[in-house]
Amino acid sequence: MDRVDQLVDELTLEEKLRLVRGAEDPDGTATGYVPDVERLDIPSFRLVDGPLGVRAEGKRSTAFPASLSLAATFDPDLAREQGAAMAREAKAHGQDALLAPGMNLLRVPNCGRNFEYLSEDPHHAARFAGELVAGIEGESVVATAKHYVANNQETGRTEVSAEVGERALRELYLPAFRAAVGAGAGSVMTAYNRVNGTHMSDHRRLLTDVLKGEWGFDGYVVSDWYGIESTVGAANAGLDLEMPGVPVAAPEGEEVDMGSIDGIPDGTKAGLFGEPLAEAIGSGEVPEERLDDMVRRVLGAMARTGALDGERDDGALDTPEHRALAERVAARGTVLLENDALLPLDEDATVAVIGPNVGEPKLGGGGSSETTPFRSVAPRDGIENRAEGSVTVERGIDAIEDLSLFDLLPFVDGGHGDGGEADDADEERPEPSLSDAVAAAEAADVAVVFVRDATTEGRDRESLRLPGEQDELVEAVADANDRTVVVVNSGGPVELPWREEVAAVLEAWYPGQADGSSIASVLYGDRDPSGRLPVSFGAEEEYPTADEERYPGIDDEARYDEGVFVGYRAFDATDTEPAYPFGHGKSYAEFRYGEVETDGSTVGVEVENASERAGREVVQAYVRPPAAPEGVERPVRELAGFESVEVDSGESQRVEVELDERAFARYDPEEGWTTDPGTYTVEVGRSSRDIRVTAEFER
Repeated sequence: MDRVDQLVDELTLEEKLRLVRGAEDPDGTATGYVPDVERLDIPSFRLVDGPLGVRAEGKRSTAFPASLSLAATFDPDLAREQGAAMAREAKAHGQDALLAPGMNLLRVPNCGRNFEYLSEDPHHAARFAGELVAGIEGESVVATAKHYVANNQETGRTEVSAEVGERALRELYLPAFRAAVGAGAGSVMTAYNRVNGTHMSDHRRLLTDVLKGEWGFDGYVVSDWYGIESTVGAANAGLDLEMPGVPVAAPEGEEVDMGSIDGIPDGTKAGLFGEPLAEAIGSGEVPEERLDDMVRRVLGAMARTGALDGERDDGALDTPEHRALAERVAARGTVLLENDALLPLDEDATVAVIGPNVGEPKLGGGGSSETTPFRSVAPRDGIENRAEGSVTVERGIDAIEDLSLFDLLPFVDGGHGDGGEADDADEERPEPSLSDAVAAAEAADVAVVFVRDATTEGRDRESLRLPGEQDELVEAVADANDRTVVVVNSGGPVELPWREEVAAVLEAWYPGQADGSSIASVLYGDRDPSGRLPVSFGAEEEYPTADEERYPGIDDEARYDEGVFVGYRAFDATDTEPAYPFGHGKSYAEFRYGEVETDGSTVGVEVENASERAGREVVQAYVRPPAAPEGVERPVRELAGFESVEVDSGESQRVEVELDERAFARYDPEEGWTTDPGTYTVEVGRSSRDIRVTAEFER
């Protein structure tokens, strides 16, 4: 008998119940805390927020780029590196489980939490999810795949029901979680929302039948904070650990009304796996064997990572390697959307750096992913440190204020980080002036305008337009200087009405602590802009979720009537030209594609760098299926594989892309995964709309 089984046998009922619900962390650093059982030498277990870096209360950590920025690199190896680095920092803070990665599909472009997620494409999301998990678990920290499943909007997230068909679930929304389980995730977190009428914490089919049964998941399922709807329902459905397990306490004389704010869970409803679970076990409503299984799963995850016996190293925090990785990921994830031969910049060019927030780095969005770094670089500092010509700085318009979930919570101090190093100089300056910004642009060789959105967990964006007067600022600067570059910091797709009026546009997402230095390295050509879009950019009304029934839903039901036609699949189905398609991204180098060969499992193509500088190319392989059976609709094309490669000037490289069997299959609710016979076309190119070469084969 191994130690876990022995402990389960020796634990009392009261002790078992201590191990399946959260408690107050005596150190006050953990997001979630499972107390120790001193009698049996079971140590406490600490869970900490972390998709963008470790958010231990009152502590600092490396602020990595947002998950969407990482996904834009199209390089899963970087995901494994970042996952490992975040795990080392979790250990350095004395934490055992990282509440990351987030992997919900980008179905709704307005979703306030898109910056924490990975992609609108399931294959792309699954590749990154698997590598992030492998990196975290490889450092003996529990990875927590979240939020399972169909948590695609923040509006009404605690009550909305995702009315989604089985085919769409299997083809779009489940693959990233399946990949996370396959990579060894020790934990899966349930979403707040309902799926087809049932809250995820109570969803036996998806928790027990699919997750634990079909996929063989042997870790523990943890609730989102205050995310349990019932004791008996959740326990019997397959939920193993309630977090936090401690109800919100209002200041004396005040009432708690957490449920009055859209998207905020009811913090008074906690402790359901305490005395209520004990009573349910006593009455037989929940078998005691189920409690034993819950405990065994929690202890098993602790044992596998060494947390149970204290057999882990101390980790590492804010090391030079971590800082360098954060900068490399931010630069590699930067996407060059437009370039009219302006970039890279001449080193001796005079530059006007303009934007309402150029004095502060864009670390991330609001909510549980907020991270406070030891050091950070603002955009203006990054350019001033790199430029050899003179640099002038003007804000132009009022600052765009960051949003935070914590500012919405009753009785919670909004102290969610200092946003990096403060811009003290701005406090001494007069109010921003649009005329001063225009004058600075007119006097400079190049104007670089930084714009940003403001997104947070718990609230969706009302519009895909940039907030404040930023569009007007860009237009005014572009009128004054036809050599204008715009750097966009956004947590998802945004509308850029001036994109044809400026010389270059860069999408830099939320770059984290290395904001200024990473973007400067791309602007000046020290690094090739090798990022590609993991989400389509289009007008808000062009997305399938522009229909109110689909988003935000009516009467707490969001109908996923678009089925598998999400993202570029939807643009292809309606023959709509997006502003920028999935996979799009320009390079400073020029790549040419040779003939393509495929045997149905591998695609090979010769890629030549025909320019005078080295560059990084992302080779993307899409599959166009044969005609489907009558009554079945299939996307025009689906991403089947991709590879990111560095190619030196004048050189050619043979690039091979592996094709998974699922790349050709569709899910039939009655027959399961099915591959239709016929002629398949593999399309290889630089985006979903920029296909360079094709090959056919029979299946």
